[in-house]
Amino acid sequence: MKSLFLVSGEISGDTHGAALMKALPEVGEWRFSGLGGPEMHRLAQEVEDWLGEAAVLGLWEVLKKYGYFRRKMDETVARIQDLQPDGVVLIDYPGFNLRLAKRLRSGGYSGKLIYYISPQVWAWKKGRIRVMAELLDLMICIFPFEKELYEASGLRTVFGGHPLVDSLEGVKRRGFERAENLVALLPGSREREIAALFPLMLEAAAILRERHPALRFATTGATPDLTERLRTMVEEAGLGEAISVGEMSSHEIMCRATAGVVASGTATLEAACLGLPYCLTYKVAWLTAQVARRVMSVRYLGIVNVIADREVVRELLQDEANGKALAEELERLLTSAGERADLQRELAGVVSQLGEGGAHLRAARAVLSAWDVNTTEE
Repeated sequence: MKSLFLVSGEISGDTHGAALMKALPEVGEWRFSGLGGPEMHRLAQEVEDWLGEAAVLGLWEVLKKYGYFRRKMDETVARIQDLQPDGVVLIDYPGFNLRLAKRLRSGGYSGKLIYYISPQVWAWKKGRIRVMAELLDLMICIFPFEKELYEASGLRTVFGGHPLVDSLEGVKRRGFERAENLVALLPGSREREIAALFPLMLEAAAILRERHPALRFATTGATPDLTERLRTMVEEAGLGEAISVGEMSSHEIMCRATAGVVASGTATLEAACLGLPYCLTYKVAWLTAQVARRVMSVRYLGIVNVIADREVVRELLQDEANGKALAEELERLLTSAGERADLQRELAGVVSQLGEGGAHLRAARAVLSAWDVNTTEE
């Protein structure tokens, strides 16, 4: 039996980590410990649920919790050195996980270091790829273009396929029909995102309702508390009759809406997989935005556009993220069936590059192959 210490620090990482933990017993016997979220903790009590502290976004937010993260890093390094697991699986969350990998190697840890869900260093800091090649034994990536990028540095890399292909298959089989006058408003899964983006979406909804009174809108939060926050904001804006809150899951909204606006993040790829014609928006603190402009090495923020290497989905960011601009882009999609159909075809073309399913099982086989390079990864 091999032992693995897994580290994730976000809701999506917890989901992927839990799915990997469920798939790994199909290829061997494993003992788990680590840091994650509620899903990973339910599968193994030795995986600590730390998402309440770990899931922060933006430079300023991280700086405010610098002391906490420094202490947690020291504690995690000590715990791994004490347990001496056969391998450490780092799941996305690069700000913490790449530093952890460096600390472990400099401290003499000789087990396997495996990265699952490649951090988007190709977008922010390509120079880190060389460093990662020196630290890691294996990279398991979920976007096809990443394999060639990492292997060029000498890092052994496996393209496992994107887990969304599997996780959304059941949603698509339910056969939801699109409602002609329904618009999706999806402001993200974090409280800070809701505070920054949902007022803009409410402004856009108010503008569109004046022009098209028959329109209806739908939104929901990632947690019950966030859903209540959205409901309060809708009522305060006087849009309670027009906007349903929490009556459908985000995936059902994506399947039923005719068009929508989605906060940058995993939800934009989910929307693409489910065929929602949408525009992307995002807005961060001024300092975070200034740093991002200086370090980004890709032209687009949305992963659909990154994969396509062109603006398939309209991106409305920072100063362009305002109610008027969102309303105009939504109105363009709502009033032109041809524009929607063209966008859906382009989204389907991007999604086709993400693999045919079975991503977590392929990832599990890849993890096992870190000890035996002859193990099949097909």
